[in-house]
Amino acid sequence: MSEELYMTEQVVESVLDSGNTAWIVVATILVLMMTIPGLALFYGGLVRRKNILSVLMQCLILTAVIIIEWVIIGYSLAFTSSGGSANLFIGGFDKIFLSAVGVNDILEGYSIPELLFVSFQGTFAVITPALIIGAFAERIKFKGFILFSVFWALLVYNPLAHWVWGGGWIGELGAIDFAGGTVVHINAGVSALMMAVLLGKRKGWNTPGEAPITPHNIPFVVIGTALLWMGWLGFNGGSGLAADGISANAILVTNLAAAAAALTWSLLDQIINKKPTVVGFCTGVIAGLVAITPAAGSTGVFGGIVIGVASGLICFWMVAHVKFRFGYDDSLDAFGVHGVGGIIGSILIGVFATQEITGEGGAKGALYGDWNQLWIQFIATVATIAFSALMTWVLFNLVDKLVGIRVSEIEESIGLDISEHGEIAYE
Repeated sequence: MSEELYMTEQVVESVLDSGNTAWIVVATILVLMMTIPGLALFYGGLVRRKNILSVLMQCLILTAVIIIEWVIIGYSLAFTSSGGSANLFIGGFDKIFLSAVGVNDILEGYSIPELLFVSFQGTFAVITPALIIGAFAERIKFKGFILFSVFWALLVYNPLAHWVWGGGWIGELGAIDFAGGTVVHINAGVSALMMAVLLGKRKGWNTPGEAPITPHNIPFVVIGTALLWMGWLGFNGGSGLAADGISANAILVTNLAAAAAALTWSLLDQIINKKPTVVGFCTGVIAGLVAITPAAGSTGVFGGIVIGVASGLICFWMVAHVKFRFGYDDSLDAFGVHGVGGIIGSILIGVFATQEITGEGGAKGALYGDWNQLWIQFIATVATIAFSALMTWVLFNLVDKLVGIRVSEIEESIGLDISEHGEIAYE
């Protein structure tokens, strides 16, 4: 390539595109909506009435805290270079407080303002620790929750985001994670499982003679699901950072996977439990959305449908059988849906990735003749699981020693709304 042509291409890349910018503005709003109010209502409806305010407050406080953490240091650690071999593992400090990011700066290699990219990625940083709430709902101290979440964002989310998206070793390996299968869902889901095991079961959960713990407001679950589904189109559709064919494909396969997983879940409900449940359908939707997330930029229609069906089948089995068989109280199935769904999607990229989507010379999966991509996806998935599990164990024990994490039996019986916040949701 001649120097003149190279410089011309660089100039083209650095020119702001108003269409791309407008779409990522919309996508940023959609992803923020996924946490508040989407996830807040989805999780809030699933808990008992005495704990709904605690879940809403956890989602609200995380949104505020993580946005600030992200701007102060998180973005810099995830998306800048630390130089040399250290850059394979963590970013640098060049953009702390966004000191080196101006209003006219264009994101390198794209056509949107870098400040917009900061905001878009910040919404991912917010929802990831919020997903973990589903594992420890109804039994965690508020101050322990905040401290754990801040440490987790700093020491787990930011490094992993750098490994995959910021120039780190997983990205360099060639692993594909279009919108957060490893960084968001496996990461949060595995951490959720660790938190559920370390905290222990809720009083009365899965105990003979005790009434089952059931959702207190299923309409809230439906509204939350609808908001999450809508927001997910920005989550996946915006991850290519352009309003183009890749974005269109991501939106299409996201809808297909969600629909396939929800219908699969409902069919299993009908066959096994003799009735298709509303909560089951909603959970299936989320499982399909999770599983397609890493694959939305590399998989076509066929792969999207198969990934959706697979996530519906496997996540149903995890939620309905495995959790009770092994006795871990993953309250709202953060691991069974997000962790397992993320693993399914991440691995199946290695099967269904197609050059019809990734382009000539792009990645392709085993179904199209390249088994190496499957191996790469496996390595990325296992590394994410190991890192998330180990770091969560360390942070849990640290925070437990500093401020404590689990509420007392009396506080748990009263409910966290009153014991932690001094309020009640319903008269």
